[in-house]
Amino acid sequence: MGEMTRAEKIANLGAVVIPFVATIVAIVLLWNSFVTPADLIIAAAMYMLTAIGITVGFHRLLTHRSFQTPKSLEYTFAVLGSMAVQGPVIAWVADHRKHHAHTDEEGDPHSPHVAEDGHHQGVLRGLWHAHSGWLMSNQGRADWKKYARDLYEDDGMRTINRRFALLVYLTLAIPALAGFLVTGTALGALTGLLWGGLVRIFFVHHVTWSVNSVCHFLGTRRFDTDDHSTNVFWLALPSLGESWHHNHHAFPRSAVHGMKRWEPDPSALIISGMEKVGLARNVIRISPERQAEKALVAGASQGDLQGQFGTSASNSRG
Repeated sequence: MGEMTRAEKIANLGAVVIPFVATIVAIVLLWNSFVTPADLIIAAAMYMLTAIGITVGFHRLLTHRSFQTPKSLEYTFAVLGSMAVQGPVIAWVADHRKHHAHTDEEGDPHSPHVAEDGHHQGVLRGLWHAHSGWLMSNQGRADWKKYARDLYEDDGMRTINRRFALLVYLTLAIPALAGFLVTGTALGALTGLLWGGLVRIFFVHHVTWSVNSVCHFLGTRRFDTDDHSTNVFWLALPSLGESWHHNHHAFPRSAVHGMKRWEPDPSALIISGMEKVGLARNVIRISPERQAEKALVAGASQGDLQGQFGTSASNSRG
């Protein structure tokens, strides 16, 4: 696809700046005790719904097809992910698949190490590009027909993709309405919009973008991969397990990113729960033996690794 238009750049800049300014305002208001428990509950609920839309929906289901769901639920995840305001569903999936096809090399939309032209980037410039800068140059540029043909040919997904602007409106209107219903006042609607809308968008954005930036720069590694992906433990809970990013790059189709017992992965727990009630099937998991084989190249012993992974492979896939 061609270069980003001026209108697209302005829209993305607004999506970065407006939630940031709103968060500063909210912090000032919080300092003066101008926030209620209802505001925080609305914000937390909207955070979970839209973050799950990204981690379980956009990422593990639609990008990597690490499990299957009924089509109606697939569309529901596409709607929730769109309400995180990270771009239309087809564009998001295409960009992420392109990232995996060219990780940390020329063609990666948001590597902190290598720019689109193949030149190496400095530390600060690279981290800025991977975190937010790429939104002004590369976001949505991956060829949909090449990287997301399955979604592009799905009429329902194309409809959701076209309705992105409406879903952005809804992601702001819902917390405002919730604030009004709880308090019965215009002020309650306003603070619901502030905390459950704009501040929540800020946090979902920056947690997600930290996986692009921090998790390709700082952290730990234990598998043999041809990239700079890392695991970052302190991001695990806010990212719902996405920050076990090195594990993910080692086994991109795995529905489980937290592969050790002490690597919390709320998204994987959600998928397992869906599986138990029949809403998810063909869930892809990586056996301890296969994990050990990939780690052996990096010099670990199979015995040590099996002791770390600790679980039987009888119900694992991949």
